[in-house]
Amino acid sequence: MSETPAIPAVSREWHLVRRPQGWPVAEDFALREVAVAAPAPGRILVRNLHMSVDPYMRGRMNDVKSYIPPFQLDRPMDGGAVGEVVASAAEGFEVGDHVLHGLGWREYADVEAAHATKVDASLAPLSAYLGVLGMPGMTAYAGLFEVASFKEGDAVFVSGAAGAVGSLVGQFAKIKGASRVIGSAGSDEKVVLLTEKYGFDAAFNYKNGPVAEQLKDAAPEGIDVYFDNVGGDHLEAAISSLKVHGRATLCGAIAQYNDTEPAPGPRNLVQVIGKRLRLQGILVGDHAALQPQFVKDVSGWLRSGELVADETVVEGVENATEAFLGMLRGENTGKMIVSFTG
Repeated sequence: MSETPAIPAVSREWHLVRRPQGWPVAEDFALREVAVAAPAPGRILVRNLHMSVDPYMRGRMNDVKSYIPPFQLDRPMDGGAVGEVVASAAEGFEVGDHVLHGLGWREYADVEAAHATKVDASLAPLSAYLGVLGMPGMTAYAGLFEVASFKEGDAVFVSGAAGAVGSLVGQFAKIKGASRVIGSAGSDEKVVLLTEKYGFDAAFNYKNGPVAEQLKDAAPEGIDVYFDNVGGDHLEAAISSLKVHGRATLCGAIAQYNDTEPAPGPRNLVQVIGKRLRLQGILVGDHAALQPQFVKDVSGWLRSGELVADETVVEGVENATEAFLGMLRGENTGKMIVSFTG
């Protein structure tokens, strides 16, 4: 019989201590120790093994009303995490179970059992439930197939294509019969990765020249679908290259997240009228009904080897903010994960 893990006296957790102005800096955050107690009825205590850092978290650092509440100052931040139950006062959860939950940015999480989901480490590595089988994977799946109404033969352009969502969108499109898949990324090394590992038909480094010109060279006959993770000049370029009745999924605008002044909108929006384009935003929570089909399809593609899911792993809770900032700078390939050692 395995030994029951001891409940530690303290846990380290990251607090937001001031609102970032422009790019976040180390002084905006503090790593603090807090006392750990046994869980109350209906709750579980989880030792986090992996946590997620995602672009949307930058918006939560601003004190603005949005689809998700902002982080509170001098309180722990939160986000996706997966870990091991070390104490349970909730029916259906046992010590040793692995669970997915929303209280990342800390070593130990006191989680309401209703907000935890058991995951199976024998089906996939636990970190996969934060990436390809988690929120980024579901975002890519719903954004391409439901929001953008992808169909076989479509030509697809993905910005931020080497990131956690973009790298999956391009591969999903290829698997389902896209005629051409084009990606943009921020380095020549990532461009090679897109074409040689992820199977994109063409890719370009947006830092090497105007996006609109590079996109036209890569897709001279235009595109049917644009999956936008970047915004700015990428969205403007995509509008120019979209064919009549083209569709765009607006997932993120990472190019603008740290701006201190409002970014100008695309200067060619008038083309939306003549081309009868559809530009639609996505929030992954709106597409929960797709979850069973998503898990079935994506796990099958992983098993068959058709799908490659990369991770960039940073070790240690103490390095979580640097991992977050690195993700904003584009230093990750695939999903950025923080793994807790010890």
